[in-house]
Amino acid sequence: MSKVVLVTGASSGIGKSIAVYLHEKNYKVYGTSRNPEKVTVPFSLLALDVTDLSSIKRLVAEVVKREGKIDVLINNAGRGITGAIEDTPTDEMKLNFATNYFGVIDMIKEVLPVMRKEKAGLIINTTSIAAYMGLPFRGIYSASKGALELTMEALSMEVKSFGIKVVNVAPGDFVTNIAAGRYHTPVYEHSAYKEKYAKNLALMDAHVDTGADPIILAKKVHDIILTKKPKIHYKVGGFMEKFSIVLKRILPDKIYEKLLMNHYKL
Repeated sequence: MSKVVLVTGASSGIGKSIAVYLHEKNYKVYGTSRNPEKVTVPFSLLALDVTDLSSIKRLVAEVVKREGKIDVLINNAGRGITGAIEDTPTDEMKLNFATNYFGVIDMIKEVLPVMRKEKAGLIINTTSIAAYMGLPFRGIYSASKGALELTMEALSMEVKSFGIKVVNVAPGDFVTNIAAGRYHTPVYEHSAYKEKYAKNLALMDAHVDTGADPIILAKKVHDIILTKKPKIHYKVGGFMEKFSIVLKRILPDKIYEKLLMNHYKL
């Protein structure tokens, strides 16, 4: 019997690549989108807004009604955000956490009883290499993904006795439409950060445009599903992206900060 896989945020980018790849590997895939009627994909696509608890409950109930179980939950739905901390509206910061953090938590809360009943399950969360460091003008994004990484470490220990495994996959830069979907704090004319933020905004978008093919991440997710004892943390990205995490562990704070500031021309 095919494993039932639920992928949030599967209408484009990384989520779509994962869902399509698993569909082609004969998994029973359900993807989600806020507007599924506007997207054509080869797998089942259902409506979901991860910031709406009633939407989450309807989705999980529908999948369980159709399949009787959920073997794998892939929390991929997310929202980008850029801007100087001082200039970014607090409401936008809260909305980012509502999607990237609390939306994931609410999805997991709804799916856990389903998995516990089966005495098995796998939860994979798409975080980010940015979760391992506070990046300038992306501090809120780093924070939301970093909070998720730590929370999932705790969850892994809490649910292990039920046969449920928890994994975080942290991608680096991949070619997706995340830049178009981000909340960009405007480059305010009178902002103290105007010139530096404008330059970094262009740099961020360039990194996404020249990123790796999302199929690499899809294949890694498939490998994790097939692994009997997966790790809690996986980093998927270029050598320097992953090496930057190692450098943060071994270098003094001030030296690491200086490296980042030089990279971002601050």
